[in-house]
Amino acid sequence: MIDFQNIEDAQTLAQAIVNTIPEPFIVLDDQFCVLAASRSFYETFKSDPEYTRGRLLYALGDGQWDIPALRVLLETIIPKHVSMDGFEVAHDFPDLGRRIMLLNARQVTYGSRSTILLAFTDVTERRKIEWEREELLKQTEQLLHQKEILLREMQHRVANSLQIIASILLLKARAVTSEEARRDLRDAHQRVMSVAEVQRHLHVSGIDQIEVASYLTKLCGSLASSMIGESQPLAIKVIADEGRMGSDKAVGLGLIVTELVINAIKYAFPVAKPDTVILVTYEIRGPDWQLIVSDNGVGKQADSAVETSGGLGTAIVQALAKQLDARVDVVSNSTGTSVSVTRASFTSLLPRGV
Repeated sequence: MIDFQNIEDAQTLAQAIVNTIPEPFIVLDDQFCVLAASRSFYETFKSDPEYTRGRLLYALGDGQWDIPALRVLLETIIPKHVSMDGFEVAHDFPDLGRRIMLLNARQVTYGSRSTILLAFTDVTERRKIEWEREELLKQTEQLLHQKEILLREMQHRVANSLQIIASILLLKARAVTSEEARRDLRDAHQRVMSVAEVQRHLHVSGIDQIEVASYLTKLCGSLASSMIGESQPLAIKVIADEGRMGSDKAVGLGLIVTELVINAIKYAFPVAKPDTVILVTYEIRGPDWQLIVSDNGVGKQADSAVETSGGLGTAIVQALAKQLDARVDVVSNSTGTSVSVTRASFTSLLPRGV
């Protein structure tokens, strides 16, 4: 414990301690007169020690410290709570301009007397950075909102355009006399519809991700309603794991399903029979997946999907599978055909075929 010889020694030490504090700091008596101030206080607020010590705080600098918020702190808050941290005050100071200060105050009582220790932290630049950050965030959110609106508008227009193209193709298919041309136009119509189905999903979800199970179910439902006649007892069933896929990849996957389903409808069942079915399965294992389109038709005797040379549909499936980093495998016999499109080293847990 330090043994002071006199009060002057204690005051000298106290003033030295105050002067070492890097931030503005003052000591007030219980009447809010300045007992001591740090060198930083004098330098920051351009105050003269001779006209500071012993004077009422509110009278300093022609009244620059007569701040309503500061009065509330010193006269109302401190008497009740003894201390206060981070009390924010904004004020126009002479020679400094508009500044934002955080005030930390402590009331120290000894005997019948009390003093108030008051420290100032200038957070003007910090608040400016925070405000700029908030403004930038608001602008970014506005730009993202505008982008979302434009994207939705674009998706809506693309979907409408695809619907118009599909309708034109269907009208042309009905108008032409050549059966081959009619078939080709209907195939093109279904390819456009598979892309349009992705656009519809994007328009509803508002994000660049497609829920695959829902997408394949609606796509196959659309294929069934447009290509299977009432006299043809054929069902298209979908079994798919829940999962999302980017819209660009979903378009490719949808086109593959369209080609394989159209191919099965056209060639797998040359003669009507009961319980005919086309099964579309989609499984996910982490980043890998497997799509299988199978039927219980006549197999390679009439099913063009197994032809090694293939036609346009086969070429489209192979090209799309390559884009999706997947391979195509075909198994066909007298009990039906199964075409699997597999990404990476996927191992199916479901039984093959229907």
